[in-house]
Amino acid sequence: MSNTIKSKEELGNYSKVYGKLRMIANGGNEVNAIRSITNQCIATSETVIDSSTFSNITNLVAQKISLASDLDFAQEKHEKPKGKVKKLTLKKGSLAEDPPTRVEANVYIELRATSSWADVVKDLKNSIDSSVINRIKNIRHCGKIVKANVILDDLQLISSSPNIVGIEGTQSVLTPPLINLAVASSPKPKGLELDNNIPNVNSANVIIGIIDVGGLDFAHPDFLKSNGDTRFLAIWDQGGDHRPEPNRVWGHHKEFKDFDYGSLLTQKNMNDAIQASPNIGAPIHDIEPQSQQFPSSHATHMASIAAGNTGVCSKADIAGVLISLPQEDNHRTKSFTDSSRISDAVDFLLELAKKEGKPISINISLGTNGHAHDGSAAVNRWIDSQLTLDGRCVCVATGNAGQEKGETPDDFGYIMGRIHTSGKIENKGLSVDLEWHVIGNGFVDVSENELEIWYEPQDRFSVMIKPPGSDWIGPIKPQEFIENQQLDDFSFISVYNKIYHEANGNNYIGIYLSPNLNTSQIVGVKSGLWKVRIIGDEIRDGNFDAWIERDDPVRRVQNFWNFPSFFSETTNVDNKSINSLACGHNVIAVGNFDTENDKINITSSQGPSRDNRKKPEIVAPGTNIVAANGFSGQNQLWTAKTGTSMASPYACGVAGLLLAKHEKLTSVQIAGIMKRTSTPITNENYDWKNDTGFGLININACLEEAQRFLDFKDITA
Repeated sequence: MSNTIKSKEELGNYSKVYGKLRMIANGGNEVNAIRSITNQCIATSETVIDSSTFSNITNLVAQKISLASDLDFAQEKHEKPKGKVKKLTLKKGSLAEDPPTRVEANVYIELRATSSWADVVKDLKNSIDSSVINRIKNIRHCGKIVKANVILDDLQLISSSPNIVGIEGTQSVLTPPLINLAVASSPKPKGLELDNNIPNVNSANVIIGIIDVGGLDFAHPDFLKSNGDTRFLAIWDQGGDHRPEPNRVWGHHKEFKDFDYGSLLTQKNMNDAIQASPNIGAPIHDIEPQSQQFPSSHATHMASIAAGNTGVCSKADIAGVLISLPQEDNHRTKSFTDSSRISDAVDFLLELAKKEGKPISINISLGTNGHAHDGSAAVNRWIDSQLTLDGRCVCVATGNAGQEKGETPDDFGYIMGRIHTSGKIENKGLSVDLEWHVIGNGFVDVSENELEIWYEPQDRFSVMIKPPGSDWIGPIKPQEFIENQQLDDFSFISVYNKIYHEANGNNYIGIYLSPNLNTSQIVGVKSGLWKVRIIGDEIRDGNFDAWIERDDPVRRVQNFWNFPSFFSETTNVDNKSINSLACGHNVIAVGNFDTENDKINITSSQGPSRDNRKKPEIVAPGTNIVAANGFSGQNQLWTAKTGTSMASPYACGVAGLLLAKHEKLTSVQIAGIMKRTSTPITNENYDWKNDTGFGLININACLEEAQRFLDFKDITA
């Protein structure tokens, strides 16, 4: 087995395309159609595989994902993949066999400082295939970043524009796994009362925005006014088709013209359904359905904490965006659940607030481990740019990757926590080995596994990889790469060693383990201990950080599950596990505090960011939080959940109260007030800690401080 090394000169402008995106684009249409079953960042725009073949493939994936029994292990350990598995099945065929317009991806396109999108369009019109312009969809702008939907086969042509600096793929976005406990319908959870000596805050002039998944139960009693109407202004269901797209509903507002997918439920739609339900004998959510209406839905719980009648900002209007999560397996390949949908959701809510003439506080309890964890990812910069204006704030859950060891023999929560490592190579010629456990079903993993290493631009590292039971691959030196090289077990590996990354100028090594996605035989990535050796070629600083991209234990197909890869206990470094969405400069990162036991929850992810900014800023109650139990009937109206997902909407509600007091506050000012007024954790001082931030959020102290912020005293002599 030999490595194929290409130079940057051979790649030409295609080197502007980030490595992971190139690796995916290197696959054929059938391969990427299968890949889209588990990869949330690509989708099929046309039928690539007929329905019967796709059904068979789905079953193959399900079998590979399912938890293997001891008997399965005994049989499979000594067997090669059944049947013939062709070599090089991941590579593209000719354009005649594998035409474009089939597999698409959302991307962020970085423009040069002096360039505009119009300049790129002009370049492409003069290219060898000017029709590429017509295939670029969902175009949105934020400063010098353009978000667009493109055909994978068009990437090389698009990157040829001299006005483009780089093209970054999106990151998969997942909800953290939670601990749920349904509780009786009565009594309701205790409201969050303000002290008598603090003026009551009328938050009716504020909007609370929720970006989440699972469905928003707008008819739950926690969201109803005294007259029975809902407090929800609107719900943009990105994966829905029951109602028209936002641009068709609110097309007379030019700000919504680019929101041309999904379904918009207006307040009138929702109230009409509430009123019609008893008259026609149909459930409210059958009259006005959403693409996601999961019992005990994540989104409903978030909205209840932040702005329900029993929540923090209980008089505010509410608006929601559901990130697409189609339920049907045969639709899975046609949807996106990626970071571009987050930036679209933020923009939609900000435009809605502008339309209503109100400030807005937004909560995002979703996350990813991808990218550099320094705020340089395109989605981070997009949101940061939007938060430079006043009257808007975004709170983000830090994630639930804080646990590094099991507390009991049967506690395996640590596999969610061992996602970060760091170290230092002291001198040239020395090396560090990382131990990376790939699990899947215990024998193979049909999902893709990803490890990113980030280090300083003044250093040069080479990298080697050792699959379980195989020889070392490499070294892959700076500016060298391996792209979809097939291993002896028929799975694939890609490695990109890039200096001066376009996002932040730092150096980057990306390692991607891919299954063989063959229509006749799915061959997963081999489970076991993979080793990654980082070698110091030139050392001036020597420090590095590495993260494993999120691949949580989630239901993938039917009732089958797969489990994530993780670092060994000796490799794992128990810090900087914070969700990369929470690493933005202008967002507020919120950790999970267990108020009952007066301590930080063991699962709460830790900071700082890779560039050593103090993240999280604060912690909030996030353990056993009782709030609305969405889509679960009148006998189970409430449920208790645990996670940073619960802590973040609490802080979001507090931000809403602060905006009600002073609508011109910015997100960073709100963060400053929260840090200034936070309560130190018991037996701790006011110093920032990597798990508790500056301390526990204090609602009343925040409001008092906001009042002081409004008062000025002229002491001019």
